[in-house]
Amino acid sequence: MALVGVRDHRDCNHIAMLQHLATLTVRTPDRGLLEITREVRASVADSGVGEGLVTLFVRHTSASLLIQENADPDVRDDLERFFARLVRDGDSLFQHRTEGPDDMPAHVRSALTATQLSIPITSGSLALGTWQGIYLWEHRLHGSAREIAVHVIGEAVQRAGINRRGSP
Repeated sequence: MALVGVRDHRDCNHIAMLQHLATLTVRTPDRGLLEITREVRASVADSGVGEGLVTLFVRHTSASLLIQENADPDVRDDLERFFARLVRDGDSLFQHRTEGPDDMPAHVRSALTATQLSIPITSGSLALGTWQGIYLWEHRLHGSAREIAVHVIGEAVQRAGINRRGSP
């Protein structure tokens, strides 16, 4: 964790900003959406940031990140069926098949979705909606160990007797 000095130009007071870097390693069982909200929440809690932003970046070209409904598993199944129709495994259109018939379709699926997400942090918590969860979307047929870079930046959580500017 690093402290970065930032000048607040509204009243020329010094605000201490925190940064926290971490890597989440997630083992995916197979193709599909795997919720990682709990792991991201834990990383945000470890950061000590109360107000700020968390950025997630998946370090792979055949997986992606998604914020999606986490209440009804039919949503995840429907998304998977839609992408299976949109980008078919083994399609003769694709020349790149180095790692099998799902190789290039996995790259296309990743290109159509997101490899990075930014989520606000308020009062030390992710500012997600009631039914929103954070998902790692594995696009290959067989699971793999996936790495997600986590960068949290913001103001420290307020402690009893200390204001936002760091003084009593």
